[in-house]
Amino acid sequence: MLIGICGKSGSGKSTLAREISKFHRNTIHVEIDEIGHEALKNEDVKKELVNNFGRQVVSNEVINRKVLGDIVFSSREKMNRLSDITWNYMQSILDNIIANNKDKIIILDWILLPKTKYFEMCDYKILVDIPYEIRKQRIMLRDNITEDKIDLRENASIEYNIEEFDFVINEKTEELKRKLVQFL
Repeated sequence: MLIGICGKSGSGKSTLAREISKFHRNTIHVEIDEIGHEALKNEDVKKELVNNFGRQVVSNEVINRKVLGDIVFSSREKMNRLSDITWNYMQSILDNIIANNKDKIIILDWILLPKTKYFEMCDYKILVDIPYEIRKQRIMLRDNITEDKIDLRENASIEYNIEEFDFVINEKTEELKRKLVQFL
C-alpha cells in the first residue's frame, strides 16, 4: 500500500507518519525532504544549483542548505527551480524504494507530493491542514527561525485542493486521526 501525507511546513505530516508506522510494523516512512537533502550531495545537482543560484550556495564544497533555503523560500519560481534541479535524482531513489518494498506499507511524506506522479499512485491521500498560526509556532520552535523567514516560506508554498484527498486532518479532527492510524 502507498500512502501519501501532505501538508504545509509545521502541519504535522511526519508526526502522523510516525504514528501510523508505530501502529503498523510493516511500514516504511519516506521523508522525501531527506531524499532532497541527499540530492544536494550529488555532484551534478550541485553544479546545476551553482549555475542557477550562484556560488554563494556552496560552503567548503558542500551546498549550504541555509543559504539555499534563504534564496528559494523567497519565491515560488525559485522553489520550483530547485525542485526541477533535484527531482531526477530524487525520483530515481523513490522509484527504487517503491520497487524494493512492494510487500510493505510505504508512507510518502512531502509537502510537494501532489506535483508528482507518486500522488496519483497513492492508495490513500491524506492532507494535514493546520492553521498558519499554529504551524508558525511549531516552525519557530523546531527550526529556530524568525517570523519573517516563516512568512517567506509560507508565501513560496504550495496550495492544496482539498477535493484531491481521501482524508483531511485538522486541529478539530483528533478522533479521525486516531481512527485513521488504526484503519490504515
